[in-house]
Amino acid sequence: MLDAVDVVLVRELQRDGRATFQALADRVGLSRTAVRARVQNLLETEVVRVVGIVHAAVVGAEAIGHVSVTVDGSARKVAAAIAERPPVSFAALIAGPHDLVAQVRTRDDAALAAEVDHIRAVPGVRSAEVFRSVTTVRDTHAVVRELGDIALDDIDWRLLQELQRDGRAPYTRLAHIIGLSQAATRARVVRLMRSGVIQVTGLADPLALGAAELGGFGLVVTGGLRRVAEAVAEQDGVRYVATGFGRYDIVGQAEAASRAEMVAVLDAIRAVPGATVRESWHHLDVIKESYAVELPDKPLNGG
Repeated sequence: MLDAVDVVLVRELQRDGRATFQALADRVGLSRTAVRARVQNLLETEVVRVVGIVHAAVVGAEAIGHVSVTVDGSARKVAAAIAERPPVSFAALIAGPHDLVAQVRTRDDAALAAEVDHIRAVPGVRSAEVFRSVTTVRDTHAVVRELGDIALDDIDWRLLQELQRDGRAPYTRLAHIIGLSQAATRARVVRLMRSGVIQVTGLADPLALGAAELGGFGLVVTGGLRRVAEAVAEQDGVRYVATGFGRYDIVGQAEAASRAEMVAVLDAIRAVPGATVRESWHHLDVIKESYAVELPDKPLNGG
């Protein structure tokens, strides 16, 4: 478990992965040097990974499927094979009506169907049921607002590649890579973030933050879907909510410090007018959580 200062630092990095050491120091009341050492330790021990998450519309990965899989034999072996697929951004072993769940992000429904076929073809997979996400209402690890009209050049694409690898890459290094001044590089990065093209955030180890329990839920809704989804997304502990089509109207993910608190989160969801929990499941082990996407390889002039 982290101490109170480290917890605040991780939360601040989740809000703004490129927050300066001075801004973080002001937030926790320590010296810049002390905060730098703490942040570096958090990064080196992988308590938190700071990455850039590119808006799905930028890379044409707007077809999102949540796949519930039942297996014969070893669920871990099947999950590992599924996690190797590049379009799979999340995979976890679960206790519940299925054996594992996976999130798949592709460019369109045809590609999504093909990817689900790949999953069904994995040895040991008995069945794979798909919830087709249409609207992401809440996602603590991605940009969910509508993307503005913005043109990207080769330099922007290169910056996106580097920020995906290391969201806290220093401006000095980024400037050297793209061949611009630090001021010009900073201006481009700020533009990419403010426009919603990329969100730089910290991906934290839930256990380190005291979130020992992670689970998912599928809801059916009576009444206005968007209104219910927004109300569910506002509940404490809910970190992901999406509406769509399939056996549910809403799929979500929640975290809590204990099983008792997870029960409280689910009870709060049940109390939302119009929401009925059709199924819920407990995440036993997260096999993969990656939001990196394949970007166009556009070498810089002279690079």
